[in-house]
Amino acid sequence: QVQLVESGGGLVQAGGSLRLSCAASGTTFSADIMGWYRQAPGKQREFVASISSGGSTNYADSVKGRFTISRDNPKNTMSLQMNSLKPEDTAVYYCYVVIFRNYWGQGTQVTVSS
Repeated sequence: QVQLVESGGGLVQAGGSLRLSCAASGTTFSADIMGWYRQAPGKQREFVASISSGGSTNYADSVKGRFTISRDNPKNTMSLQMNSLKPEDTAVYYCYVVIFRNYWGQGTQVTVSS
């Protein structure tokens, strides 16, 4: 059973930075896709960023130029570097991986104060 462990959330002032990490365990297969979604209070979960096993990346328009996703294929780990954070980035961030099916982490809270 694939398990995902997220880390790196917290409280930061607007304009600051945070780095989220996600580690997948319980599998010998490299994830096809790894990525992040987020869910703010009262809103639907929304796509943030993804990266393929080949290194192709996709970003939501709202985070382009501020967030950078990266991964370490042999270790099945992924990071999301978040710079120039805004209060509207406040949400629970969920990592996900695709290894024959989707797996989700438990989420990590990111709070950006104004």
